[in-house]
Amino acid sequence: MAQFGDRLVQAVRRTNTPTLVGIDPRLANLPDPIRPTASDPSAEQIADAYLTFSKGIIDVVASLVPAVKPQSAFFEQIGPCGVRALGEVVQYAQQQGLLVIMDAKRNDIGSTAAAYAHAYLGPRGSNSLASDCLTVSPYLGQDSIEPFLEVGQPHGNGIFVLVKTSNPGGGLFQDLVADDQTVYNHVAKLVNDLADSHREPDADHPYGPVGAVVGATYPEQLAELRETMPNTLFLVPGFGAQGGGAADVKGAFDSDGIGAIINSSRGIIFAHQREEYKDRYGDDRWQEAVEAATLDMIEQLRAVI
Repeated sequence: MAQFGDRLVQAVRRTNTPTLVGIDPRLANLPDPIRPTASDPSAEQIADAYLTFSKGIIDVVASLVPAVKPQSAFFEQIGPCGVRALGEVVQYAQQQGLLVIMDAKRNDIGSTAAAYAHAYLGPRGSNSLASDCLTVSPYLGQDSIEPFLEVGQPHGNGIFVLVKTSNPGGGLFQDLVADDQTVYNHVAKLVNDLADSHREPDADHPYGPVGAVVGATYPEQLAELRETMPNTLFLVPGFGAQGGGAADVKGAFDSDGIGAIINSSRGIIFAHQREEYKDRYGDDRWQEAVEAATLDMIEQLRAVI
C-alpha cells in the first residue's frame, strides 16, 4: 500500500481542497432531530445520537473533502458504548472513501507505545478503531514515536506529531528556549528528519508518513515552520471557531499549494447554530448547513492557496 504521505496528497488533489472536517460531537449542540428526547439520556442513547450525527456529517462531506478527524475524547467520555460508536464512525468514514485521522494524542514508551499503535494504526479492519493516521505527543522523545511508524507504515498509515499547538497555553513549554532554540523548533527538526527518512524517494512530492500539528492561531510560526519542515505534512487546527482564518493558514502550504490540511470542527458540524446559517437552515436542515459551511471554507481556502 502507498504510504500515508502519498495517500493524503492524492486525496487532497482528487478533491481539490485541503479542508479537514473534525467530528467532535457535543450533546448540547446536537440538532433537535438527533438529540435524545429523554431529559436524562443514558450513555447508550447519547452514543446512538453521536453515531447518527457523525454518519450524517460523513454523508454530507464524503464527496467534498479528503479526510475527517474524529476526536476520540467526546466518544470516550461516555464509556464503552461511546468507543463502540467511535469505531463505527471510523469504519463508516473509510467505507465512504475518506481518510480518517484519529485525534487521540497518544504516546508512551516501548511496548505500550506499540500497543497504542496496533490499536489505531494496524491494517484496516484489524479492529474497529484502526484509522489511517493518529495524532501523537512527542514529549517522551524519539523512541516513543518510532513504534507508531513501525506499526503503521507497513499498512500505509501515518502520524501527526504535536509541534506548535493552537491553544493559548501551548507556549508555556513549547516556547521555552534550549540551546538557543525554542522547544517547538527542536521538535520540528526531529519530526522533519523522521518524515524525510521514511518518505518514498520517487514520489512527486517531498512528504513522508510523519506530519506535524501546527496551529492556525500562530501564523508567523506557521510560516516559519514550513521553512524548517520541508518534508512534513501539516495538520492545522484553529480555523474558524478558534479564530484562525484563511489568510492565517496560507503559510502552511508549499509553493505548489499542497503540504497541509486545515481543520474545522465546530464551525462546520454545528453550522446550524451559526448566525450566518441558522435562519436559512436551522435544526431541521442541519445537514444543509454543514454542506454550506464546508463549501464556504473550501472557497475561502482556494482564495489564498
